[in-house]
Amino acid sequence: MEEKTQRIYIVLSQTGTILSRILHFVTKKDYNHSSISLNRELTRMYSFGRRNPYNPVSAGFVRESPHFGTFKRFPNSDMMVLSLPVSEEVYHRIGDLLEEMIACSKDFHYDFLGLCCAGFRVKYHRENHFYCSAFVKDVLEKHDVDGVESLAPITHPVDFMTLPGVDVVYQGKLKDLA
Repeated sequence: MEEKTQRIYIVLSQTGTILSRILHFVTKKDYNHSSISLNRELTRMYSFGRRNPYNPVSAGFVRESPHFGTFKRFPNSDMMVLSLPVSEEVYHRIGDLLEEMIACSKDFHYDFLGLCCAGFRVKYHRENHFYCSAFVKDVLEKHDVDGVESLAPITHPVDFMTLPGVDVVYQGKLKDLA
């Protein structure tokens, strides 16, 4: 009997904020933010980023959408949407984890120190502290998604493009995303 599959979506973006421009300068990567979504419409994405689109210091676990928050403020953001097949069981377990994290969102914090250390290729992690790509990688690791073990210890958003079975389903401006 063949196991049913679902798809999760990893959204890579470059908003053009001061922080994203600094990260682009340091990493030389086209995309410097990553989010995870369980639906193709991307109405609910999850990541670690700005809680307030006008304040980069107020950051933590966030729900994102093209319709509110930072993405609404920056409609010219460059985006790449990756689709990744997972088993139905893994899909539901990831959904459960994300719902638990929303319920306890105040317990999670943005890892500014970890992000700075990553810039110097030093892995640093504190419990319940993440930056965007560390969070997405952690979700994939906790659910044994195929190929996640091949990612570098310090994972950049563009590294998710190397996962086996990943498909690019959109590349362009956020404002043009249908």
